[in-house]
Amino acid sequence: MYANSGYLNNSLVDFKDKSKPLIVGSCGTYHLYTHPKLPTYRPRGRLDFQLLYIASGKTHFYFEDGKDTMVPAGNMVLYRPKEPQKYVYYGSERAEVYWVHFTGNNVKNILKSYGITNDMRVIPAGTSLEYSRIFKQMILELQRCQTGYEELLSMLLRQIFITVSRQLSKEHILKNDYLDTEMELALEYFNENYNKEISVEDYAAERGMSISWFIRNFKQYANTTPMQYIVSLRITNAQMLLETTNYNVTEIGNIVGYDNPLYFSRIFKKQKGVSPSEYRKGMGSGRFPSTKDMVSPPPE
Repeated sequence: MYANSGYLNNSLVDFKDKSKPLIVGSCGTYHLYTHPKLPTYRPRGRLDFQLLYIASGKTHFYFEDGKDTMVPAGNMVLYRPKEPQKYVYYGSERAEVYWVHFTGNNVKNILKSYGITNDMRVIPAGTSLEYSRIFKQMILELQRCQTGYEELLSMLLRQIFITVSRQLSKEHILKNDYLDTEMELALEYFNENYNKEISVEDYAAERGMSISWFIRNFKQYANTTPMQYIVSLRITNAQMLLETTNYNVTEIGNIVGYDNPLYFSRIFKKQKGVSPSEYRKGMGSGRFPSTKDMVSPPPE
């Protein structure tokens, strides 16, 4: 079993605070792998709100009807203040759960603004690597208590709400957790390797997917094809380098993944309507940001 948590002002006592719209009181995680059972029972509930995210495995919740409701990975459970809480994690089901407690003077309206209505108990949030990252950062902020951490905690919790809202409002919900995870891994891989030679066919094969299946589902997930996504990353970063550095066009093309400067210029013009050189010149004419703050390339 693994547990990690952080508490506002190092206090484990739940509280109700109306001084700000949204306040994070505590955050933590449980990874139940070897421990046989971890039950929680609060017949009177808590003073604050609690949001639990099941990252992997499954959990068992007992709501008003007392029945065992199995909640699998990719879902969140929301408890309101003073609602009875009863749930159990089992080691054999390899539960990995993140939780956060929060309060404030505008919580209900904030939740509603993100599509989380008052009748929602189990929320289909989807399996996103982003959730785990945000929860881990909240735990760390509560443990370190650096300048501005309370405000940052509120922003991080809102980021979770935004991610949930996007999932709830998707026009086409991806059918299973496997596909959702694969598309996120692909986005992460392309973002980290966009300036290298990438074969979409080889990537799909390495992940055990047919190229047609991968392209079709990637486009459904990201609203663009894998190659268009990679090109967009390259050109966006090339634009940034043209605006903020003194690298020449050939150097910038190499940095973002194009060995042939003519091909780079052709792709850039197709995306932006002007060549890289014209784009840089345009900054001096007022059509683009000024180049006076450009930095020189670092010495070799």
